[in-house]
Order: sequence, then structure tokens, then C-alpha cells
Amino acid sequence: MTQYQENGYTKLEAFRANGYVVLDMYQGEIDPKEWLDVTYVDWKSSGETRFAPLASAYGDLECDGFWNHTPPKTDKDGVWVDSQVALAPTLVERAKEPGANIGRCRIIELLPNQYGETLYNFHRDDNNRLNPEGTGWIVRGFFNLTHNPDSVMVLRADKDDPSTETRIALPAGAQLIVDTQRLYHAVWHQGDAPRYCLITSWESGPELDAYIEKYHGVSYVESYPLTDEELAAGEALAQAKRDARAAALAARGQDPRFGDGTLRVLEEQMGGMDSMDSATGMETEQLSEA
Repeated sequence: MTQYQENGYTKLEAFRANGYVVLDMYQGEIDPKEWLDVTYVDWKSSGETRFAPLASAYGDLECDGFWNHTPPKTDKDGVWVDSQVALAPTLVERAKEPGANIGRCRIIELLPNQYGETLYNFHRDDNNRLNPEGTGWIVRGFFNLTHNPDSVMVLRADKDDPSTETRIALPAGAQLIVDTQRLYHAVWHQGDAPRYCLITSWESGPELDAYIEKYHGVSYVESYPLTDEELAAGEALAQAKRDARAAALAARGQDPRFGDGTLRVLEEQMGGMDSMDSATGMETEQLSEA
């Protein structure tokens, strides 16, 4: 595999076509205590969620964006939370295996939801805020921990264009890496119990490139199947929720696009996504995980 330069950042060829990579299934054994016994904080994201930070900006038990600290920094050089690391050694080992620079690393707990709610929760992540040009573009790994074969990571290049959608199934051991600043994403979790997943921010570079090659990363998979009726019902529910949210914001005198997952308001404030590397001290539209 190869690397290339785009807008001043090192990116990996594996992501160029579709913005995601699916790796071989994880074959190891992990005691569920590693994600059940750690401490979770109430950090809301797309859906009903909690997060257990393993690495944070400065090693504290919190999940805030690295740029919302003093001093602020980009989503790199995360500091391990000692009390959490002691309880989840295998998960930490998996996060470290690529050898790439790690930023945020946390476990997400997601409660069941509906497909239409997932479409409503679509968002992009501002992973590369404060990321200096000449360095590697930050992407995120998603390692599913619980067996959720009928739950899917839903990705779109265009939030409003269903033809750009890919749905990747999430059985236990599923491993994917996504350019979440490029792709809209959220997880549709079917079932009656929480889903758990390890999420790690990695810097693109030769280390991550070699890791993807080692685990036979592919940049295209067939989507989890849905009927036309299921797709239409999901779109209808998502649009109804968007309309209600926009009306509520407008009634309060706020921009109805704020927090809609597109980051358009923040981009306009900063003069474009490429200017977000200098954005500090600004209200964040969405700090979400999948």
C-alpha cells in the first residue's frame, strides 16, 4: 500500500476510493470484564451512549475533545488513564498494535436504536482540528466487542444521498477503520442489550499503512441488505426528526443547521474545513462517536 499527500496531510491509499477499510476479523479472546468493569462517563453522542475513556488529552477520566483543554492540542498524543488501563490490558494492546500515534481511545456503550434514528444521527467528526500540516491525517478504528451480527456501521459520502450508503455488519471481532471526518457515519444497533466497541484515533502514516496490509484491509464490502420498504421507512423517520429539530432551534433563534452532523456551521465560522486546524475556544457542533 502507499501514501499520498492531500491538502498538506499524509493520507493512505487504502482510504482514497471509499473512505473506509475493513480488516480481518479479530481471532483473539477477550474477557468481557475489560469493557464491563471500566468506569463510564455520561458523554452523549449519536444515540443513547456512554463512554469509558482509556486515553484522554491529559490522562484524566473524561472524554472532551483535545482542543477543549489548556493547553489545547490535536487528537494525537493521548495519555493513558491508569485506572482504566489496568482493567483493560488486552484492549489497550489492540489499540497500540499498529504503532501509530494514538489520540482519543475509548469504549462506547450504545443502546438499541432504529435505522431511521441512525440516519438522523449521521455526523462527521472534526478529528483534525489543530492538526498541523505536514503530518498524518487522523482516522478512527472501530473494533466491535460484542456479537451484534444484525447491527451495522452506516456510512455515507453524502448525508442526503442514500445511493452513497454502505452498511457494514458488526459481529464480534469486526474491525474497521474509517475516515470519519470525510464520511457521515452512525451505528444502527438492533437487539435487546447494549453494544460495546473500542474506538481509537490513529495518525495516518507508514505504521498504520503496514497494519492495514498485515490484516488484509479491503476498501469495499457488500452492504448489509435492507428492503426498499425498510429504506423508505428509515428516511421518513429521519426526516421527521430533522424537521422537528430544525423547527425547535429556529424557534429559539438559533441556526437550524447547528449540530446537524454536517459541521457546516463550524466550517462557515472558520472559513472551511481546511481552516479548522486553527479553531480553538469555539462551541463544538458535535462531538460524536459511532
